[in-house]
Amino acid sequence: MAGSDHRLSFERRIYELEATLDKLGAKDDPTPEVRMEIRRLRRELTEEKKKIYANLKPWETVEVARHPDRPMTADYLELVFDEFVELHGDKCFGDDRAIRTGWAKLDTHRVMVIGHQKGRTLKERMACNHGFAHPEGYRKVLRKTRMAAKFGMPVICLIDTGGAHPGIGAEERGQAQVIAESMYEMSRLATPIICVVIGEGGSGGALAIGVGDRVSMLENAYYSVISPEGCAGILWKSHTFKEQAAKALKMTSQDLFELGLIDEVIREPLGGAHRDHHRAASHLKLHLRNQLRELTSMPIEDLLEERYKKFRRMGKFLESSAVDQSAATSESDASTGKDENASPHQPTDSVTK
Repeated sequence: MAGSDHRLSFERRIYELEATLDKLGAKDDPTPEVRMEIRRLRRELTEEKKKIYANLKPWETVEVARHPDRPMTADYLELVFDEFVELHGDKCFGDDRAIRTGWAKLDTHRVMVIGHQKGRTLKERMACNHGFAHPEGYRKVLRKTRMAAKFGMPVICLIDTGGAHPGIGAEERGQAQVIAESMYEMSRLATPIICVVIGEGGSGGALAIGVGDRVSMLENAYYSVISPEGCAGILWKSHTFKEQAAKALKMTSQDLFELGLIDEVIREPLGGAHRDHHRAASHLKLHLRNQLRELTSMPIEDLLEERYKKFRRMGKFLESSAVDQSAATSESDASTGKDENASPHQPTDSVTK
């Protein structure tokens, strides 16, 4: 785990307990009373983490998802997969470091891994454009997914971006077109696809590699059509309403699971993935192993049909309720002799007479 000084405001009590434990643990020859106090503080720390992370507000979840110590694609490549061989470039413009692609091995499965990379140090973040991919990044995705299908290897996508790069150069090179093409190709790719949101899942930049047979999220990640700040800027004309926007967007893993937009929520270590990279990677590896075992046993024709049905039935709709209400209103009007074409703001002739 990276040792940054980043602190989350709602974790203040956790930091205080950890500091006290570090101070007591540094004593060379602790007395029985000190050892008893250490045990008591550890129990309190565990309970405090459970209490805080069981009641996170949507905006607090966003803060956890953006934590600089949170494991990124590069960390999972090292902790989850074996024999990763990176593949570069789109053979058109260049190599976008915001997207990592390459062959890897997971147990007995050989897979193609695709993931956003934000970078951890300032130099890495500049090279990776903070995870905001350009069109050449998504064209690289297109080439590698087609290559995976050619060799019959599953595709694993790790999503962690605030969105696709919105600059003029990216638009000139066809950002919207290549995102749409990537979604189209993934919807019909003749090989298993597993997508996991490991941190931020923002807008089309995330959805471009988010069409798969299984779409899952880590417990404290978020997945949304727009960032809370962007939503607040559009609806309230100020980013200060970001907390209200985060709540309204229904972007947390639990909200999206209940809405049927994701298939599974992957549990994180107590206190968030940024506190224990190895345990977070262990949970992700178990999830991927189970999904690969299930999906690779399915015939390709059935796999593609189920993928199509999966996205067609997403979401909750109210059309049927609206139609039933309209029909009931029409029947009521007919029974009372009201003119159905009359304006709702004007009295009918029967009333005025």
